[in-house]
Amino acid sequence: MKKKLLFMVINMNVGGTEKALINLISEIPKADYEITILMLEKYGGFLESIPESVNIRYLFKYEYLKDLINTPPKQLIMAAFKQKKLVKAMEITFLELITKLQGDKTLYYRYLLRKTPVIEEDFYLAVAYAGPMEFISYFVMKKIKAKKKMQWIHFDVTKIGFNPKFASKVYRKFNKVIIVSDEGKKKLLELVPTIKEKARVSKNIISVQNVVKQSYLGQGFKDEFDGIRILTVGRLSKEKGQDLAIRVLAKLLSEGHNVKWYCIGEGNSRSEYEAMINKYCVKDHFILLGTDPNPYTYFSQCDIYVQPSRYEGYCITLMEAKCFNKPIVATNVNGVNEQIKNGKTGLIVDINEKKLYESIKKLIEDSKLRSKFANNLNLEGRTPNNVESEVNKILDDIV
Repeated sequence: MKKKLLFMVINMNVGGTEKALINLISEIPKADYEITILMLEKYGGFLESIPESVNIRYLFKYEYLKDLINTPPKQLIMAAFKQKKLVKAMEITFLELITKLQGDKTLYYRYLLRKTPVIEEDFYLAVAYAGPMEFISYFVMKKIKAKKKMQWIHFDVTKIGFNPKFASKVYRKFNKVIIVSDEGKKKLLELVPTIKEKARVSKNIISVQNVVKQSYLGQGFKDEFDGIRILTVGRLSKEKGQDLAIRVLAKLLSEGHNVKWYCIGEGNSRSEYEAMINKYCVKDHFILLGTDPNPYTYFSQCDIYVQPSRYEGYCITLMEAKCFNKPIVATNVNGVNEQIKNGKTGLIVDINEKKLYESIKKLIEDSKLRSKFANNLNLEGRTPNNVESEVNKILDDIV
C-alpha cells in the first residue's frame, strides 16, 4: 500500500521554496508514495508544474482567516466594537494580552482554528513545508492527522522575524525538523537548541538533465545585444537585492562597460525598482523581464550570473546557474559556501554595493577568469548534488 504524504504551503508562487517542492515531489517514487499538496491559496505560476499524479487541496475559508492572521489585533478589536460584537472584541483583547505575555501566537491560532475540523485522512507524513510561517506549522501540528510530522526550514531564521519561543513550543512536537543548509541548521540551533536531536540537513535538489532539457524550450533573450549579459533570477523584493544591482549597473555603465543586466521575477518592489531604474538612467540596460516558470534558456545564454541577495536558505538559482557552467558572483548568504568555491567556481562577496561592483567588474574585464570558473564548474560534472542520494536521505528520514 502506498504511503500518503502531505506537504502544506502558502501557494505555488514562482519562488525558490515552491520550486524546491516541485523538484522534490517529481523525484519521489510514484509507485510507493501518494502525494498531496495542501495550499492556503489557489495561486502561483508553478500550479501548472505540479505533476498530474499529485493531489491538490486548498484550505477552506482561508480568505477569512488570512485577514485575521495579517490584521493587527488592535484593528480587529476596534472593528469588533464598531460592529457591536462585544464578545468577539473581548476575546481578541484577552488573546492579545496572553500573546504578549507568552511571546508567541499559539493560543491565538488555536482561537482562529477552533471551528476548523481536523483533516482526518490517514496520512503517513504531514510536512509544514513553507518554512517558518507560524500558521502553517501550527496547522500541521494541530489540524492534520498523520503518523509522522516534519517542519521544513528554507530561510535564514536570523533575518525574517523568526520567533524562537513559538518554535521551541511547536517544533519539539515534530518528528523531524529539516533545514536546507548546514549554516542554516547552525543558526536555527543557536536560537532553538532544544530541537537539536530532531534537526536534519537536507539540501534542495534539482535534476541537471531536466534543467538543461527545459533550456531548449524557453524564450531566451530577444534583443540583439552583443555585450556582456548579466542575469539575476528572483522575486523583486528587498531581500533579493536588486536595488544593489541597479546602483552597481549605473556605475559600470558610467565607466563605459558594454553590459546589460536582466532580472527575471516579480514582486512587491517592482514599482520601487522602476523608479530607481529611471533615477539612475539605466532604463535601456536594466531589464525587468517579469516572471517565467522556465528561465533556463536565459541561464544558458547569459555571460555572468549574479545573486545579490541579502539572505537565502539554500539558493536554487545558484544551483541552476551551475548547471550551465556560468561564472557566478553571489553575496555571502546562507548556504553559498556550500555551493560555490570562492575563487574557483565563482566569487563570494560581502552584502554591499562596493563589493558587488568590484567583483562583477573583475569578471567583465577578465575573460580568462570567466573561462576558468566555467571550466572548473564543468569539471565538477554539472552536478549540484546527487539527486538520488538526497531523495533517498529524505525518504529515510520519512521512514
